[in-house]
Amino acid sequence: MLKSRLQADMKAAMKAGDKARLGVIRLINAAIKQREVDERIELDDTQVLAVLDKMLKQRRDSVSQYSEAGREDLAEQERFEIGICQEYMPAALSEDELTALIAAAIADTGAAGMKDMGKVMGVLKPQIQGRADMAAVSATVKAKLAG
Repeated sequence: MLKSRLQADMKAAMKAGDKARLGVIRLINAAIKQREVDERIELDDTQVLAVLDKMLKQRRDSVSQYSEAGREDLAEQERFEIGICQEYMPAALSEDELTALIAAAIADTGAAGMKDMGKVMGVLKPQIQGRADMAAVSATVKAKLAG
């Protein structure tokens, strides 16, 4: 489903002559294809979202590094790529939804302290993958378990 949408968007970008958008979609397709070849499997939508999530994380890191180095031209290119990648991600969770999911995961696992963080994250990751920044989720879980 997601891969076919990417293919259709790639064709539309070609017809429209949108080289910047086409380049980003080709990058996404290349990352998906690379993972398929490496693992010798056909990726489903969940796995494609995981690839997109990884790409977004890499680009966010690049933006901060480029900004620190004073290379706003490169940072802006990365922000553009982030925007295109996010079009294929599911809608982001609101702060309230995220807090409720975290509270439910802590209750489900019976987590009592930091030693149980792995269990909580294990429950949360499949529910939240691609819909929230996992680093921020991890920090929130850590704060709730510590306090």
